[in-house]
Amino acid sequence: MLEMVEKPLKRVEFREVIYSVEHWKLLERFRAKAVWLMEALEKFNLEATVHGSVARGDVTAKSDVDVFVPNPTSSFVVETALEQAGVPVNKRFIVQATPTYAMKAYIEIDPNTCVSFPLMQMRKIEREFYRFGGEATLKNLRDGLRVSGVDKRLMLIEPTDKGHRETTIIGCEEQIAKRLGISIETVFDRVHALLRRDEVGRTGVFIKKELTENETFERAMERLAEQNPAVRRRLKAA
Repeated sequence: MLEMVEKPLKRVEFREVIYSVEHWKLLERFRAKAVWLMEALEKFNLEATVHGSVARGDVTAKSDVDVFVPNPTSSFVVETALEQAGVPVNKRFIVQATPTYAMKAYIEIDPNTCVSFPLMQMRKIEREFYRFGGEATLKNLRDGLRVSGVDKRLMLIEPTDKGHRETTIIGCEEQIAKRLGISIETVFDRVHALLRRDEVGRTGVFIKKELTENETFERAMERLAEQNPAVRRRLKAA
């Protein structure tokens, strides 16, 4: 198995990582779960991606399977797609990371698996967050392809036939932006956020609200907007 310390590395570093047989089996298991969810969404014409270590390949036993529908859509369609596929739903949340970020719906399948989608249009920097960390399509998974992306240690993970290469991105932000096809602003934003988290610890989100059994995401968002001026402003800006 691959052991990593999830902490930003500020010095120049490079290494090759070779995956064990157990690692490949674990990756296959996580990817099969992602395919299951993404195929359920595909049947309802919902294009989804999986991001993070499952997309890159550098999974551990504690990795999350994060499936993301990038375009705002009806929560009814998403939830119907999952229900029709027999996907169990544990909890449902509305999350807004900061007052300027888009509100997102999170459907928790289990503590390490979720399906999420924005409830309003995201800004470019928000959308590129997923590409920064590595984002794979359903076709990528079906073809057995892994993608490059940056982990929480601020290390660029580049897949190889036997595992991956990893290098620090500190001081190489412009090259990383070009390598991942995203803006330099997104790279600096993520570097700042992860370094700050390293210094002060994990910070909370602006809003995290669990929905009741019969509550829709859209109605819950309306109620939050009625109560919170910052939410109303973000809705108007969407």
